[in-house]
Amino acid sequence: MNILEKKIRDAAAERRVALIPFVTAGFPDESRFWPTLVELDENGADIIEIGIPFSDPVADGPVVEEASRRMLSDGVNLRQILAEIAQRKGLLKAGIVLMGYLNPFLQYGYENLAKDAQAAGVHGLIIPDLPYEESGVLRAVLKKRAIALIPLVGHNTSQERMALYAAGNEGYVYVVSVMGTTGARENLASQVTDTLRRARAVFTVPVALGFGLNNPTQLTYLPRDAQPDAVVFGSALLTHLDEGKSAAEFLARWH
Repeated sequence: MNILEKKIRDAAAERRVALIPFVTAGFPDESRFWPTLVELDENGADIIEIGIPFSDPVADGPVVEEASRRMLSDGVNLRQILAEIAQRKGLLKAGIVLMGYLNPFLQYGYENLAKDAQAAGVHGLIIPDLPYEESGVLRAVLKKRAIALIPLVGHNTSQERMALYAAGNEGYVYVVSVMGTTGARENLASQVTDTLRRARAVFTVPVALGFGLNNPTQLTYLPRDAQPDAVVFGSALLTHLDEGKSAAEFLARWH
């Protein structure tokens, strides 16, 4: 079992939803980024998604896009991120996932990426702009290194296409709660219930829900059979951190 799946299964055994915070690499600044990850790790994060800054983050809303812009201007890049994670390997108990767009990974080279990610202790990748039809080569390279390629599915993902992603899928599946970009929202779209149910019917790995989450009351609108196994929150957390507030305070609302 991939360690990412195990982290979520362990949370379920404790009768709680697994917590997956997303933080753009280097954010809010160089001095606070790693202490923030440690604080998240010590206060209940089961998996931590580290965002790779990119100049054209098409799936990200204004908060994540601005964080990415700021970190790019500070010189944060994929090679640096992998090197710094490697230097701190073993420091975090949480599973580690890199979330980014294809171009930086492609420029790095798939074989080098898989080798360096494994050496750094990375357990999975999420690439929003990599379609299934073009993922075969990278998926095979990552599989040799026991690194999961996490798929994203949404309201417009057919059952047949979900089945393609589900074949051999490891870690978890990321269900996008809304059509559109990331960003905190007060209510989940009604369609998310159907999407979560369809994902559960196809995938054998845990189901994570993201895009627009900021507090646990949002989950109360979902019926019991459509509750996710894990929740991903990014924009709300980044805003919280940028205001000088602590990661522990943000996670406390989910306990």
